[in-house]
Amino acid sequence: MTALRPETGSASRDAQEVTTTARDAPEMTTTRAADPTTAALESALLDGFFQDPPTVPPRWFYDEKGSLLFDQITRLPEYYPTRAEAEILRVRARQIVGPATSIIELGAGTCEKTRVLLDEFVGRGDRRFVPVDISAEMLHHAADELAREYPGLRVDPVVGDLTALDGPLPGEPGGRLVLFLGGTIGNFTEAQRTEFLGMLAGLMAPGDRLLLGFDLVKSPARLEAAYDDAAGVTAEFNLNMLDVIAATVECSGLDRRDFRHRAVWNPAESRIEMWLRAVRDVHIEFPTLGRARTLAAGEGIRTEIARKFQPTALVDELAGHGFRDRAVWTDAAGAFGLALVVVAPDTP
Repeated sequence: MTALRPETGSASRDAQEVTTTARDAPEMTTTRAADPTTAALESALLDGFFQDPPTVPPRWFYDEKGSLLFDQITRLPEYYPTRAEAEILRVRARQIVGPATSIIELGAGTCEKTRVLLDEFVGRGDRRFVPVDISAEMLHHAADELAREYPGLRVDPVVGDLTALDGPLPGEPGGRLVLFLGGTIGNFTEAQRTEFLGMLAGLMAPGDRLLLGFDLVKSPARLEAAYDDAAGVTAEFNLNMLDVIAATVECSGLDRRDFRHRAVWNPAESRIEMWLRAVRDVHIEFPTLGRARTLAAGEGIRTEIARKFQPTALVDELAGHGFRDRAVWTDAAGAFGLALVVVAPDTP
């Protein structure tokens, strides 16, 4: 799990004592003691890669190259969510920041769109920003930039898995604003989303607020284009996951040239699915796991789901976890939504 224990200092690479372990990991057959990242990926492979269909969690897109590729994706003409969300943030920045004394951003990446909130946030006395991300290189680069841009802001980066946080959260209880932007909530299955929201509710205190970004249902053609751009950046982002696996876990037979990127709309589940489809028969072996997998031509690995929501569906779900509805906003075109909710007071 990721321990959120910021210490004194701004944007310091040594400011955190972060430990990441695989939660509820199945028993593995290994020939050596794996480092935490390798152990976590091995656990993820055992959980999903040998199922039907094989799956790998999207967190494994994000080595340094993957993070940079995703930053490029957010600027593509087909990829509307980042622009739509940024529009809402600009219009609603003051209402969003409100009385916050600390901001914690989960999956912070480059922190680019967060700056509109930080512009409103700084200058109000002692203020802390805690960006959390799995990519250490990207995170610390962003944190160093923020420390220079906002000299009065305390920046405490945390490297780790945002789905396995171990509190307490930094900052004064009741004054924390937790950001989970970009529609990343749609990457979870129904069960994973329930677990994630329950985890957040358990870490947050009454009066703490959560800003949650979510993508809205729209035409399948527009959705598929957003995840399969003409320039091929998303395809490279998807294929890069295979490079991450090969560089992290001992394996043979895993070659990106044997796969092609596909993005398809699944109407029954109201979600886009990203796949890596085999273009020929492939046989992949993982010696440290004692496992192997054969994929016939046309079979695929599902690397991401991206659920799309009706405007009020998430708010109703959040209420079941003790979050009270404050506001739901969309951009002018109605493409994307932000929900601002608050942890309800404890009841006797």
